[in-house]
Amino acid sequence: MIDKPKLLIVEDDEGLQRQLRWAYEDYEVIVAGDRAAAIDMLRAHEPAVATLDLGLPPDPDGTSEGFATLEAMLRLKPDMKVIVASGHGARESALRAIASGAYDFYQKPVDIDELGLIVGRAFHLHAIEAENRRLAEAGAGNATVLGGMITAAPEMLKVARTIERVANADVSVMLLGASGTGKELLARGVHQSSRRRGGAFVAINCAAIPENLLEAELFGYEKGAFTGAVKTTEGKIELAEGGTLFLDEVGDIPLPLQVKLLRFLQERTIERIGGRKPIAVDTRIVCATHQDLDAMIAAGTFREDLYYRLAEIVVRIPSLAERPGDAALLAKHFLARFAREMNPAVKGLAPDALAALDAWGWPGNVRELENRMKRAVIMADGKLLTAADLDLVGDEGEEVELINLKAARERADRRAIRQAMARTEGNVSGAAKLLGISRPTLYDLMKQYELNA
Repeated sequence: MIDKPKLLIVEDDEGLQRQLRWAYEDYEVIVAGDRAAAIDMLRAHEPAVATLDLGLPPDPDGTSEGFATLEAMLRLKPDMKVIVASGHGARESALRAIASGAYDFYQKPVDIDELGLIVGRAFHLHAIEAENRRLAEAGAGNATVLGGMITAAPEMLKVARTIERVANADVSVMLLGASGTGKELLARGVHQSSRRRGGAFVAINCAAIPENLLEAELFGYEKGAFTGAVKTTEGKIELAEGGTLFLDEVGDIPLPLQVKLLRFLQERTIERIGGRKPIAVDTRIVCATHQDLDAMIAAGTFREDLYYRLAEIVVRIPSLAERPGDAALLAKHFLARFAREMNPAVKGLAPDALAALDAWGWPGNVRELENRMKRAVIMADGKLLTAADLDLVGDEGEEVELINLKAARERADRRAIRQAMARTEGNVSGAAKLLGISRPTLYDLMKQYELNA
């Protein structure tokens, strides 16, 4: 016999207790009529989900006892999903309840079907979070790829699979993507997945170093080569011997230096500034840029022959806005990290924050998300970060001109399906429940839109 999930109902109305017990026969229902009984039941049964009426005795006409019960329950079992109900000052109570850590809120009188949907989602989310914790403790979270990239989006998983396939080929790899999309993290993924993982990974941002110093940084120099060269110094290329050199913003390398870099790629030898002896170096090149190199080649500011040496394999990285569901995954990762370091009182994301994360256009990509999460964790007053804490008050996504209503519906369907699949980590049954459709219907839609499970 399979154990049923445990649902705690904290409600002082005995008639409503019986009604809810009868309605939720799919769960093992445990009932409590006051704070003391609720805590006793919580300790004895450790339910995953609870419904809580804020109007408990000895304050049945107010909310003080209900909020005290909510605080006590979450203090004992922080991962429990508590769904709060009240008929007293609903909006103010809802805001306070969510800020205090409640999973959701509904206003009395109770609609059994509506509450049932909320309870079902709460159990589903609790199960996902419990599994994620288990995987994290085992060191193998299934949303993490390439040793550090967090994603569940098909577009990004395809990038990860490409990188894993080419990692051992020892060819030059060019990563193309907007600023903040994680190019250096993927470059490290190339290195860590290759036979060169035992060597050094050396990174240099070509846009951050003045033109007159970049050659010395890359190729090194001999003692006395120029004023201030008091000792012989190896460049980044030499330091990456046996490993990988990551050239970030390679489009910013000036033309004269492009010639010297091309010679190294052709001959696999370098000469330090002021040196006369060629030095053989076994270094793999991975580079990245957000610039349009085709346009630069046409304008004569980037050498075509160098491009083909650097771009033996080209990997295009999708923006965060093109990775449905990843914003929420990454936000939870950053929240856990920053809360641990800066504000342990912050425990999670409020529903409006999750909705805003999905809707935002993310012009600054993952870097913008990380900065917003850090600032929100530092400044937050409540246990749950809200959309206001994240300063997400509108949709920055680009408006796409669609040819007709059918195209608009298809675009909306695709986005909703991808977000649901990301939130349920590829579980079709769970995604169907989130979308309010049957599993066969979801399979039909995924087949129609050529979306992978």
